[in-house]
Amino acid sequence: MRVLVAEDERILADTIAEGLRRFSMAVDVVYDGDTAAEKLGINRYDVAVLDRDLPGRSGDDVCRMIAGSDTGTRVLMLTAAVGIRDRVEGLGLGADDYLTKPFAFAELVARLQALSRRSTTALPPVLEQDGVVLDVTRHTAARDGLVLSLSPKEFAVLHVLMRAGGRIVSAEELLEQAWDEHTDPFTNTVRVTIMTLRRKLGEPPLIHTVPRVGYRLGS
Repeated sequence: MRVLVAEDERILADTIAEGLRRFSMAVDVVYDGDTAAEKLGINRYDVAVLDRDLPGRSGDDVCRMIAGSDTGTRVLMLTAAVGIRDRVEGLGLGADDYLTKPFAFAELVARLQALSRRSTTALPPVLEQDGVVLDVTRHTAARDGLVLSLSPKEFAVLHVLMRAGGRIVSAEELLEQAWDEHTDPFTNTVRVTIMTLRRKLGEPPLIHTVPRVGYRLGS
């Protein structure tokens, strides 16, 4: 899942991003509405977490922009206002969900996971393929009943490959979906992550390299 966090309280924004990355999400952070609109015009996000009171272009305006686009990006609005009218207004702007501050981080993660499943072709929270079981909600993975100890990035890559359903996934697609914008596109991080993930999945090998094309998961 790729997430944009737009929040002007920098400590809160950075804390949210750090926590979400532990759940294998690729997170970009901005602190004002103008930069949020710019990022949304460049990158494809599954979910945007928007504070309503952003400096510059307001969170409301950014929400309207997303709602009027065909990107499929879902919007989770954040606000300190707790009144029903505020929530109704936010949803009326095109937001898909609404969360008031302060909030429990576990609830934020659960809402983002639910929104992500709505942003693409509906997929179950538990994916299964060739003996591999990936539980996105619990953030666990196993093969043939044996629990896999995966890093957040290995989990994210496995998730992308399993969502592809046997289709070949290019390195560029993996970078876009599992890493944030600060990753050097010329780095070998994809190859290294695939190598360690392949080793942890064990035998017989499940991740196959298609030369000059990408990677495919399957027996």
